[in-house]
Amino acid sequence: MKKEDIKELSTQDLKDKVVDLKSELTGLRFNHKASPLDNPQKIRKTRRLIAAILTEIRQREMAPKSQA
Repeated sequence: MKKEDIKELSTQDLKDKVVDLKSELTGLRFNHKASPLDNPQKIRKTRRLIAAILTEIRQREMAPKSQA
């Protein structure tokens, strides 16, 4: 998911996506502890995607305040 894709989604869709990604990340971490993943970089990519989405949500929250 790219930054352009993130910006196109609504705030509620982004919040739902964060919840899904956090549960996926938990599963990835658990599976990686039990047996090594084929692609351990997926944990890193998922974590960074969560951060990018949370950043976009925060920017949207701050935008009306800075315009006032």
